[in-house]
Amino acid sequence: MDESSQDIGCPECMDLLADYVDGSLPKDKAELLEWHIEGCAPCVAFVNTYKGTVDAARRLREATMPPELRRKLIEFLKRSDLRSDLRRDPR
Repeated sequence: MDESSQDIGCPECMDLLADYVDGSLPKDKAELLEWHIEGCAPCVAFVNTYKGTVDAARRLREATMPPELRRKLIEFLKRSDLRSDLRRDPR
C-alpha cells in the first residue's frame, strides 16, 4: 500500500465493502474507499473476489427442496444441535 492510501486502512475497507458493493455507502466514504483501493493491491484483489461472489450469489436460482431431503436435513441439524449442547454442558 502506498502513502496516498493511508487515510483509511484495509480493515476499514472491509467494514465498508458490503455497503459499497450494493451502492448504499455515502458518496464521501465511497470515494475514500476507492482512493484506498487504487493504492492497495491486496484490497483490489479482495474487492474483485467479493464482487464476484456477490454476483454469483445473485445469479443463483431459488430451488424447492424435496420434502424427504428437508426432513432428513432437519433431523440431522437437530441431532447436531443436541450433540453440541452436550459438549458444552456434559453434566
